[in-house]
Amino acid sequence: MFDPVTLPFGAKMLFNTVKLKPGVSFEDVELAVGEMCNVVKETYGGDKGGFIAGQVFRFSGFVSDEGSLNDSRTEDEHYVIVTYWRSFEEHEKSHADATFSNKFETLAKMCSDTKELGYEMLWQGAPE
Repeated sequence: MFDPVTLPFGAKMLFNTVKLKPGVSFEDVELAVGEMCNVVKETYGGDKGGFIAGQVFRFSGFVSDEGSLNDSRTEDEHYVIVTYWRSFEEHEKSHADATFSNKFETLAKMCSDTKELGYEMLWQGAPE
């Protein structure tokens, strides 16, 4: 559950920004997120559906002075669910499946907004 992940070159990354409704905390959605992530891992992992790995992040409030071009230094509290897949098609097929959509629906009821964008890997590297 907390092990490092290894990504093959060419993996597709889905970046899902999750904003909770006013008055809803991460503790309120933690079980729903955990169940949803577990369903993805166990039901669609590897040859069963193309899921490679995933991560969940909470915005810390940090905005980089060095890496930000605009003057705005504020951002609403939000969470990010990052998943890696062999293909966008496998991602979409899994998320259209009732097994996943039932779990996502539980989370969505507590959200004011979610947006999931897909990215193609162009480069990866690590220090030698």
